[in-house]
Amino acid sequence: MFDYLFFDLDGTLTDPAPGITNSFKYALKYFGREIPSYETLCTFIGPPLQDSFKNLLHFEDDKIPDAIKKYREYFAEKGLFENSVYPGIPELLSTLKQNDKKLVVATSKPEDFSIRIIEHFGLSQYFENVCGSLKDQTRTKKDEVIEFAIERNQISDKSKILMIGDRKHDILGAKKVGLKSCGVLFGYGSREELETAGADFIAENVSRLDKICLQ
Repeated sequence: MFDYLFFDLDGTLTDPAPGITNSFKYALKYFGREIPSYETLCTFIGPPLQDSFKNLLHFEDDKIPDAIKKYREYFAEKGLFENSVYPGIPELLSTLKQNDKKLVVATSKPEDFSIRIIEHFGLSQYFENVCGSLKDQTRTKKDEVIEFAIERNQISDKSKILMIGDRKHDILGAKKVGLKSCGVLFGYGSREELETAGADFIAENVSRLDKICLQ
């Protein structure tokens, strides 16, 4: 059914919780803000940074650029690799590649960081390319990243693409662009969040994701 499989990065291919939560802590400490619980910080995994600082941490608009700068100061040096690939993901990607599927990373994380992560964990061999956001706060919304990935891969038939991710932003972004989507439950979004957003498929685990991608 699907020739192209677009994968979110955080919470879908890798578990980035230590690096992301530590980066938020670093930024919040700099501004003297109260640091939420680890569980609360984990809910910030997925949305664009600007949205998290504005809507979840209630930063004033004029403070957000500096907050993002401090977050990335830590992330670029340490947080980037405080991360791990989910069990079964390399095997899944290998199987999909062997079945002639074209794999693309479509993430709201900055593209240069995303490329470094994919290369660090030895996953670059499976992907056609890595498409992410830009650090000047453009192409940060998921639908913008997806549109860019479609254009970059010169895909004319959107019905041949499946967007795979763990948060509502992945599902809503896919829907806005006109793609089918699959929500995964081994990341940071709940079944309720993904179903409410309108996911066409739900994968409870990597094994189920394999079946959905190869049907």
